[in-house]
Amino acid sequence: MVSTSGIVATLLTKQASRSHLSQSEQQTFSHCWPKQTTFAAAPNPVAMAEKLAPEKRHAFVHNGQKVFEWDQSLEEVNMYIELPKNVPTKLIHCVIQAGHVEVGIRGNPPYLNHDLMLPVKTDSSFWTIEDGELHVTLQKREKGKTWASPIQGQGSLDPYAADQEQKRLMLQRFQEENPGFDFSQAQFSGTCPDPRTFMGGIPH
Repeated sequence: MVSTSGIVATLLTKQASRSHLSQSEQQTFSHCWPKQTTFAAAPNPVAMAEKLAPEKRHAFVHNGQKVFEWDQSLEEVNMYIELPKNVPTKLIHCVIQAGHVEVGIRGNPPYLNHDLMLPVKTDSSFWTIEDGELHVTLQKREKGKTWASPIQGQGSLDPYAADQEQKRLMLQRFQEENPGFDFSQAQFSGTCPDPRTFMGGIPH
């Protein structure tokens, strides 16, 4: 077991080597550091990352009908759309642009035709079909940025849910940068900062 104070000191030293931390940043770090007093060494970084994966998908419902489900990680936003039965996969139409997504069946009006909440990397975004479900993977242009919804003006998370997402992504960042520790049960004692910009930002 490793003490929290030891991890904090280690992380502050590591982060300071990348950027000069202001006093306010160090205070913010201390206040938002997970409440737990100890952390177990993580024997399997992949398993630890899986523990911090989304527990469930968010659902965007319009007029009582589920339009799509979605979740996110530090690097990706994933959209899941249930496809109509007995429609050949070759008729499914999906176009991902830097700031727009369009989904539908060829020869019909689009099912989705919306601007994205934030820009994505088109060269590493893609879509697949599995078990009757269209899975659209959007690669975030700004790694670590918390999305309130995949699309603009529709289905945004409420403030509580958005805060929980930001905390989970912050812990994902801690886990990614410090794979020797298990952050999966950690909780924040204060307002969680932006995972993308906190303490000099995410290294590239």
